[in-house]
Amino acid sequence: MKGRRGLLGHPPGLYILFFTEMWERFSFYGMRALLVFYMTKHLLFAQQTASHVYGLYGGLVYFTPLFGGWLADRRLGPHRCVVIGGAVMAVGHFLMAFEALFLPALALLIVGNGLFKPNISAQVGALYAPGDARRDRAFSIFYVGINLGAFLAPLVCGALGELWGWHYGFGAAGVGMLVGLAIYLCGRRSLPASAVPERRSRETGPAAADRSRILGFVAVCLAVVAFWAVYEQMGNTMALWVDNDTDRRIFGWEMPATWFQSFNPFFIFALTPLVTSLWSRQARRGREPSSPAKMALGLVVLSAAFALMVRPAALYAVDGTPVSMFWIIGFTLLVTLGELYLSPVGLSLATKIAPPAMVSMFMGVWFLAQFCGNLGAGQLGGLWERMPHGAFFTLMSGIALVAALCLVGLLRPLARVLHAAGNAGEDVATAAAPR
Repeated sequence: MKGRRGLLGHPPGLYILFFTEMWERFSFYGMRALLVFYMTKHLLFAQQTASHVYGLYGGLVYFTPLFGGWLADRRLGPHRCVVIGGAVMAVGHFLMAFEALFLPALALLIVGNGLFKPNISAQVGALYAPGDARRDRAFSIFYVGINLGAFLAPLVCGALGELWGWHYGFGAAGVGMLVGLAIYLCGRRSLPASAVPERRSRETGPAAADRSRILGFVAVCLAVVAFWAVYEQMGNTMALWVDNDTDRRIFGWEMPATWFQSFNPFFIFALTPLVTSLWSRQARRGREPSSPAKMALGLVVLSAAFALMVRPAALYAVDGTPVSMFWIIGFTLLVTLGELYLSPVGLSLATKIAPPAMVSMFMGVWFLAQFCGNLGAGQLGGLWERMPHGAFFTLMSGIALVAALCLVGLLRPLARVLHAAGNAGEDVATAAAPR
């Protein structure tokens, strides 16, 4: 399977995973687009309670992949975990149609995602032999699939939920998950061979090299927790800002608030070719930033996005008149640019430096950073109604900037650790390569 070329020079399995993940993200972001509104407008939760539930759900969605990765690496293998996880999530989405089953439905979505998420991403890396230069580009293509689903979800599920009824929106999310699972099962022959991984004996793997790679990757993950805590305000407090404080009228027609959540994936499509082209030019000149340096830059841009929102918050505070939607469009553009410098870089990095028997586990560690960030996002979101919005935006900007400065201070030691880990990883990967 490895090395086989298909469309655009990549294995056919990449596109099976692309569309599987696209529909899974459609279901996830379709449900997420409705979640805060459903809790505050239908279940009549207080805003602070809704923000905390949103943050806890978003956090646990990224905590359970740690266990899903371990289960795949040690027991079931990635294929079985993806199928089981997808089926459990589909059930969870359909149960959202029943108010009394709201919390059990969230629990099923959390568990199913934990099995699905790390193992679909790990299989992208498994399509390529060690040292294959196409791997980074493959994750860029895969990331577009993620955001294609995220772009369509608020337009379909959001519109159904707001205009026809919440249960129609949640039902559409469930259908999307079933479509993704069907694509995965139909295309299974194009995917990497999978079996329950054998446990390595103590003699087969250089433990010191494994520890070095773990240390370097965990250091990177810790540095980006702040990014997710601030970034995840997009679906939380920023959704409330759009709904209540933004003028959404276009020639007399009012755009649904959930549609604004499609701006982020739209900008992913628009900016990805520009960003990857820039990195290619920098690489040819020997000036491409390291992965931690890209992540630090992503945090700086995220800080600038929230700093931009301080001005419209001041305008709104004067007389309570909703402000122009162009502020939120500019904000989303900057947030997306910051995301492109952080998220796909981390996904690729996880598969590059992970020991061969721990790829899914490393992917779970990456999502664990998002878990911590989502928990932080929920707690920070609880401040929305307790402080002026301008002060809230300033706080978010400051958190991102401080995290960026901390990461910049760690660039040199991280470079040494990651370089040593990468060299050790090449030795292990060569020994584990198929013959």
